[in-house]
Amino acid sequence: MSYLPVLILVVIAIALGGAIQILSHVLGPKFPNPMKNSPFECGMPPLGDARHRFSVRFYLVAILFLLFDVEAVFFFPFAVTFREYLGINMFMVLEMAVFVGILLVGYFYVLRKGALEWD
Repeated sequence: MSYLPVLILVVIAIALGGAIQILSHVLGPKFPNPMKNSPFECGMPPLGDARHRFSVRFYLVAILFLLFDVEAVFFFPFAVTFREYLGINMFMVLEMAVFVGILLVGYFYVLRKGALEWD
């Protein structure tokens, strides 16, 4: 019974979303032409074949960026806790030191493998 307001909110949201979609389809203007139905690519006509291969380095750099970016997110709670409670215990400092150590080992491994070099 305590989730009844949430259920009502979900039902209203689904009904409103469906009503907006249906009404825009029924009442919206319809002027079809070939130019509107053609694919849009940044305002420029497409050049060449769209199925050319990309270097694996693009994907590798993207994955490494996500990996180190997500790991950097874990610094935020530590910084907030460190700032809020200056009497932080030594266990938290050692845990963060281990985390930074693992992060640095991964970073130096990536550097040694040459994953960030574009030559």
